[in-house]
Amino acid sequence: MAGVLDSVNQRTQMVGKNRLELLLFRLRGRQIYGINVFKVKEVLQCPKLFSLPNSRPVVRGVAHSRGETIPIIDLSMAIGLPGIPQEELSTSFVIITEYNRKTQGFLVSGVERIMNMNWEEILPPPKGAGKDVYLTAVTKIDDKLIEIIDVGRTEAVLSKSADRVPGHLPVLVVDDSSVARRQIQRCLTAIGMEVVLKNDGKQAIEHLKEITADGSRAKDHFSLIISDVEMPEMDGYTLVTKVKEDPALSDMFVMLHTSLSGVFNQAMVKKVGADDFMAKFSPDELAERVMEIIDQG
Repeated sequence: MAGVLDSVNQRTQMVGKNRLELLLFRLRGRQIYGINVFKVKEVLQCPKLFSLPNSRPVVRGVAHSRGETIPIIDLSMAIGLPGIPQEELSTSFVIITEYNRKTQGFLVSGVERIMNMNWEEILPPPKGAGKDVYLTAVTKIDDKLIEIIDVGRTEAVLSKSADRVPGHLPVLVVDDSSVARRQIQRCLTAIGMEVVLKNDGKQAIEHLKEITADGSRAKDHFSLIISDVEMPEMDGYTLVTKVKEDPALSDMFVMLHTSLSGVFNQAMVKKVGADDFMAKFSPDELAERVMEIIDQG
């Protein structure tokens, strides 16, 4: 098994003439499936999965790997088979794939080996197989039929899972750094949250006052606010103060998310009344904390 895991990264670097390398794996049952190695980033023993509120059953949760928050799709369910039981997750594997500038993981029962093949050995699926949703080709290895899955065809499952989580409002992210805004947005969209971005505290407070001018409350529009501290026009401390002083905004959950640390900053966070503080930038911790806040409602 270790040989398979070690060789994935090596073999994805290989480019042959009219050659295809397949990573062979099992779902539930004896059927062997294959996936093009060039779409595989790595293979992991199934890590700890964190559930997504109100997500579709095929999305088993998200995992944190190498600084990324990755949605984990039960590949059995995605192609119409029974899903992998919860009690078997610890012995299952996740194939991390990367294509169309997206990273996602596919939960499988077991990983077999990598086969180097000629494209001439790869055949179209039989007509009338009824598996055109996921089955892109077939081949034979040791007189066994191998069904080759194009995980790109399961993208509809992923796009649906990445929609705004039903029943939960967007997150307002306030940061003057475009890099930080993109990092936080990627982290939160990976767990199914919609994100509204503002560049500084002044923009954020103006937006909040505008949307609550009809008599509604900020909590009717946003799940929480995540704000940087050091920003031009209006810093995060002032933003929190203004939010907590305004009756229409005061019950809004505000997290300060900053590279500043130390006793002084912790004292300031407490003084202005922020609900939470987190140091930049751990996407794993941020995603987990946001899911906790959302679950607590």
